[in-house]
Amino acid sequence: MGKVSVIGAGNVGATVANEIARRGIAEVVMVDVVEGFAKGKALDMAQAAGILGYGEMPRGSEGYDSIEGSDVVVITAGMRRKPGMDRSQLVAANTEIVTGISREIKKAAPNAVVILVTNPLDAMCYVAMKETGFPRERVLGMAGILDSARMACFVAMELGISPVDVRAMVLGGHGDSMVPMPRFTTVYGVAVTELLGAEAIARVVQRTRDGGAEIVGLLKTLSAFYAPGAGAAVMAEAVVTGRPILVPASVWVSGEYGLSDVFVGLPVMLGAGGLQRIVEIDLLPEERAALENSADAVRKLIAGMALQ
Repeated sequence: MGKVSVIGAGNVGATVANEIARRGIAEVVMVDVVEGFAKGKALDMAQAAGILGYGEMPRGSEGYDSIEGSDVVVITAGMRRKPGMDRSQLVAANTEIVTGISREIKKAAPNAVVILVTNPLDAMCYVAMKETGFPRERVLGMAGILDSARMACFVAMELGISPVDVRAMVLGGHGDSMVPMPRFTTVYGVAVTELLGAEAIARVVQRTRDGGAEIVGLLKTLSAFYAPGAGAAVMAEAVVTGRPILVPASVWVSGEYGLSDVFVGLPVMLGAGGLQRIVEIDLLPEERAALENSADAVRKLIAGMALQ
């Protein structure tokens, strides 16, 4: 059985850990710098295991020595968005946090696949890759799978069906420049462009881009955690079990889609060892232009970061 460590035992981290434990696919460790916080949540989950029939009981820790031997390390720690705050405003604080965590991962779990959830996600992927020195196959961002789940939800709402029946695709950076792809979003193989009119599709696209902000606006002092946690858990499961999945994820590009030297969301095959391949699909000129614009937005964000 593999091992998944989750850095940060807040709502997102706890959701990741709980889902991995519930599925019984790996040993689970949560690490949090707040004394007793990860241990308390792990104990609560362990007590739920007997009620719900969990396969594993998570452990909590304040020390990074507990992540030794991890197959996957999920980074969720960081400052969360507040009402009126965009992702770019999180850069300075979360760069410092992710830098410190990445250095600890390099020492304690040098063979792990790192999955980033901390925002601004694509920029934090760059920080983690730079600080760990890991190859691109082992530094991934959980964004596309979340944005695609949001798009699938909103399509389902428009059609009055279950989101389980929808497969959505969102590419690009995890922010305002993301690129929802109606042509590649389907209900049992039928593209939503055949099922929804232009106005409805426009509503879905805009609501997808505003998906995180909408939740922040409703929760006030919290941000989304169920869906981000579920997305990271699914990615970790693919790596630990070696059962490949095709999902959009933030990856470092080296010529794919004509893009280079930036993290951006693309369709990828994930499995044992992390990134197995980037899947290149034929894009229309306007779709390609939108993807390039999104990649440029991430580049500008990274260029403005103060990295030591």
